[in-house]
Amino acid sequence: ATKIPFRLNQKQALLTFEDEEVALRLTKMSKHCVNLDNRTANVTLKPLELDMGFQFELHVTVSGRKINVSDIPELPIPEEWMRDKLELHFYKTEQAEGGGEIENVTYNKGSGTAVITFLKPGASYSFVGCTKYKYPFCAEERRFILSVSPYFDFHLRKFQPHCRVSKKTILLKGIPEVEEDEESVQDMIEIHFQKPSNGGGEIEKIKYLSRGAAYVCFEE
Repeated sequence: ATKIPFRLNQKQALLTFEDEEVALRLTKMSKHCVNLDNRTANVTLKPLELDMGFQFELHVTVSGRKINVSDIPELPIPEEWMRDKLELHFYKTEQAEGGGEIENVTYNKGSGTAVITFLKPGASYSFVGCTKYKYPFCAEERRFILSVSPYFDFHLRKFQPHCRVSKKTILLKGIPEVEEDEESVQDMIEIHFQKPSNGGGEIEKIKYLSRGAAYVCFEE
């Protein structure tokens, strides 16, 4: 789910109701009189319009030609030699119903990892399913254990920007400055908008700011 930030400024409040119909009913009223202790405040109610977000589908498939190799030992040999050893090793495993001719070996000495690309489609399935496996590897007259895991192909589809209006959250603007502390004012606002006689209903969350600003994140 994409997190979409919203900037809440001072003398504003966000109210999230349990029922979407309550939020819709209140925003249609636009103006509202709220009793803040000894004074009546005329606040403005607005639908909460979120900033630009993005929607997309992420399709993940296990590559049939590539595998990830990790835990490659760091040996005092040139990188090219290590690539040749890896290529020979995984080519030879053809006798174990896998491997075969290799198209490319991408080796990263610093991280001790490599990506092996086979020429034959489906060759990688003989090495891995969807978990990590251990394979013996001999080099410089020593035996090591390599970790082999699937290589995932990621395809982004239906990528599109969108603007959304929150169905359950409304924005209160124009809350006057009063002597009471922030928590007390928030409680008074919550009590007012919970009453059905004021067009309200059960409140899931509320956030009021008397000073400064805050970013609130919304999720799908």
